[in-house]
Amino acid sequence: MNLAAERIKYIAAVVLYGTIGMFLRYVGLPSEIVAMCRGVLGSSFILLFLKARGRVLDRAAIRRNARWLIFGGVFLGLNWIFLFAAYMRTTVAVASLCNYMAPLIVIVIAPIALRERLDRRKLPCVAVAFAGIVLVSGVWDGDVGDASGVAAGMAAAACFVGVVISNRKLRGIDALDKSAVQLMVSALTILPYVLINNWGAAPQVDGRSVLIVLMLGVVHTGVAYCMYFSGMGSLPVQTVAILGYLEPVVSVLCSALFLREAMGVAGWIGAALILGAAAVSELLPPEGGDAGEKSA
Repeated sequence: MNLAAERIKYIAAVVLYGTIGMFLRYVGLPSEIVAMCRGVLGSSFILLFLKARGRVLDRAAIRRNARWLIFGGVFLGLNWIFLFAAYMRTTVAVASLCNYMAPLIVIVIAPIALRERLDRRKLPCVAVAFAGIVLVSGVWDGDVGDASGVAAGMAAAACFVGVVISNRKLRGIDALDKSAVQLMVSALTILPYVLINNWGAAPQVDGRSVLIVLMLGVVHTGVAYCMYFSGMGSLPVQTVAILGYLEPVVSVLCSALFLREAMGVAGWIGAALILGAAAVSELLPPEGGDAGEKSA
């Protein structure tokens, strides 16, 4: 197995995820329509990819895991609704960093939701990340900007916690199979919101928006998911954990370099605290166990 090639694919996928917020700024369609299209196009691409490899969905595995696949897909759809709304209401950097609180929230609720032992060594990481969110949000210096954007970003994080927990409950199902199903469910979840929010109003469609939506659905979702799970299944766990932090870093850099969205000194300190806390919490080996057993 060529680990260098797998590493490149994984990095490419993570970088693509990090640029989604930037591209959304150039789309003239409501964010919920973009999110729904991403689910439809992404799941369609994965199904075509599986067919090209001579595979079909494992229906038996899907039936065994149906409940948690549905929950995961619903939470994924809600995550996209809130996250894409956050991208539109605050800076891409703030929205991404708020959403990236999800892994740290999981640490706190895991003893109840997953019946896992609380790793007390990680609690300081949660506290540090919370301080980082306070700095990033602008509350510290009295400049919160559009507070609804920060709230939407944190709501996205809460929904992504649901995605994480649902996926931890899955057993004996291939990564691409579960991705295809959850993407389809996410699109169905978003559909009622799209209909209600846009009832009687015809979206203003332009060529640039259509091209970007197609790119986000096919490249940033379908292609990226295939590369992401290919790399995740081949690379060492700690490599996956470390490279995963490229996503929020890319989002922050795109926000600053291409969109000219300034965060200020407090914001940059907050970003460093969030990313640092998340990285430390992920890279700590399990208490009394082998580091290689940690879930990616």
